[in-house]
Amino acid sequence: MPRRIREQQIIDVAVRVFSKRGYHASSVDEIADLAGISKPMVYLYLESKEGLFIACLRREADRLVRAFQDAAREAGPPDQRLYAGLRAFFAFVAEHRDGWVVLYRQAAELSESIAREVALARRAVLAQVAGLVREGVQGQGAQGQGAQGEGGDGAGQLREEDADFVAHSLVGAADSLTDWMERHPGQSPDGVALRLMNMVWAGMERVLRGESWVPHSG
Repeated sequence: MPRRIREQQIIDVAVRVFSKRGYHASSVDEIADLAGISKPMVYLYLESKEGLFIACLRREADRLVRAFQDAAREAGPPDQRLYAGLRAFFAFVAEHRDGWVVLYRQAAELSESIAREVALARRAVLAQVAGLVREGVQGQGAQGQGAQGEGGDGAGQLREEDADFVAHSLVGAADSLTDWMERHPGQSPDGVALRLMNMVWAGMERVLRGESWVPHSG
């Protein structure tokens, strides 16, 4: 069997085992046995237990980013592409729960090299979201400027830092909502993505129109 295919089979099994037992309680012996190969063969392909876990992490992160990219690529304006990407994100979590557990529920608590891989995966998702937010800000900003005219009250002027803030808010909220989805199994990925867009994107549009919330002075 070609090495690439054999490695993917090992990773398939390892994701299930790591997700079920946790990193520390999982054994390479069990993974090798379930994959139908010898323990030395696992080490030959992936060097160590940590190397195997990192391979699982990279593959699941790549799958998640690719799902987001593929969904967003042909969905029209930036807001529609972002919505499509969020739908794909929540669908991925729902359909690949084992992979999600490996990605975010365990990895952050492990070694420095594993935590570094988690950070890289998160930045990859953030880059996709931030790009769509910036495009949306530019489009909405142009509309806001057209409506207000020159010399208006600042509507349509959302800074790069604000766009980055929105992107981080979306990714952080999406991450937290995966736990909420697990407690509410009747909620569909489409419905969760739509509610998140209404909470965050609609609020951003109000800011672009020049609205803002300020605390009451007391």
